[in-house]
Amino acid sequence: VLLHTATANGFQMVTSGAQSKAINDWLIPSVEGRLTGMGGEDLPTVVIVAHYDSFGVAPWLSHGADSNGSGISVLLELARLFSRLYTYRRTHAGYNLLFFASGGGKFNYQGTKRWLEDNLDHTDSSLLQDNVAFVLCLDTLGRGNSLHLHVSKPPKEGTLQHAFLRELEMVVASQFPEVRFSMVHKKINLAEDMLAWEHERFAIRRLPAFTLSHLESHRDSLRSSIMDTRAQIDIKALTRNTRIIAEALTRVVYNLTDKGAPADLQIFTDQMQIQEEQLESVVDWLSSQPRAAQLIDKDSTFLSTLEYCMSHYLKDVKQHHVKADKRDPEFVFYDQLKQVMNAYRYGFPLGTVVLLRGQYLLQQLHLFFLHHRVKPAIFDLLLAVCIAAYLGVAYVAVQNFGLLYKMIQRLSLKTKQQ
Repeated sequence: VLLHTATANGFQMVTSGAQSKAINDWLIPSVEGRLTGMGGEDLPTVVIVAHYDSFGVAPWLSHGADSNGSGISVLLELARLFSRLYTYRRTHAGYNLLFFASGGGKFNYQGTKRWLEDNLDHTDSSLLQDNVAFVLCLDTLGRGNSLHLHVSKPPKEGTLQHAFLRELEMVVASQFPEVRFSMVHKKINLAEDMLAWEHERFAIRRLPAFTLSHLESHRDSLRSSIMDTRAQIDIKALTRNTRIIAEALTRVVYNLTDKGAPADLQIFTDQMQIQEEQLESVVDWLSSQPRAAQLIDKDSTFLSTLEYCMSHYLKDVKQHHVKADKRDPEFVFYDQLKQVMNAYRYGFPLGTVVLLRGQYLLQQLHLFFLHHRVKPAIFDLLLAVCIAAYLGVAYVAVQNFGLLYKMIQRLSLKTKQQ
């Protein structure tokens, strides 16, 4: 084993590039839009949230198709459906609908945190300060035959969040029996550095919230994998999950169950049906580009397109920005974003690199690699020992050349006599 280790081939990776420097004024953007309900001034508000950014060991390769491209796709489709319902007076519900595409979701939901602070602490007029019915967070909904409603505190009977849970169970049982639905209760662990789900940001501020996902655990590696590509998305499952959410949400907003509507009533049919082609187009668009938070600024093409899509269906669409605190930053991004990386060993690019320092995720780099075939360090050690032994023997032979010469003569005479 030692001989094999010493003689095996290895690779030495040499990088080139300027020293990375911290970017102190980087902004993480989020986008908000709303549909105003019809009726009195103190209408209940339903908040629908999904973070748009992705995460992976190589941010330039993290396309986040399911986490959380699927969540944004469902959010946009819900905005389209309810915008049509809110267009006509007879289908204009008495609920405000607030849509929020948050940034920095993979950085402990920094966009949501700042949005809550701005709306609850720094303003006197906000829908979040009034009558919030519940907050529905959408995360990883693009495949599988299961749906899990993650809660920090089980909803009490008689509340609107309990009504939504009941409607979800009813819609799944009556229209989609192949889907396994459950409620997953997990208390918020404030001792951990990272929150498990986005709804916990709202629960900390005492707003009723939950997250809907096909994942049963927040620790699933899919949520932070560069393997989360377009191939992971099942459009049929995404369309079905979108319809389940839309049907349940509509039954709550229009109070259909208490009005005697049957459990198997299909609301979104014909001209109001879920558009599978549009969902697929949105997923293709989202998964065609990396969406790591350190790659998207307020002027990026992705963000402007997202803002345009939301403004097509919603009112009062605007951006919110998060900037790291200079004294005690919760996240730090670094420059040197565009550098070329080449691999000469096989002739193919190797991908990208993420640097980690402490608990801060630093800016991803494209690096230039030169590969050289080298031996491991133990080979150098054995080679040095052999050279030292050789030189030692040579030194002893030179110092005792006379004695060595006589010994050789004796051996040669014995050989001739024999």
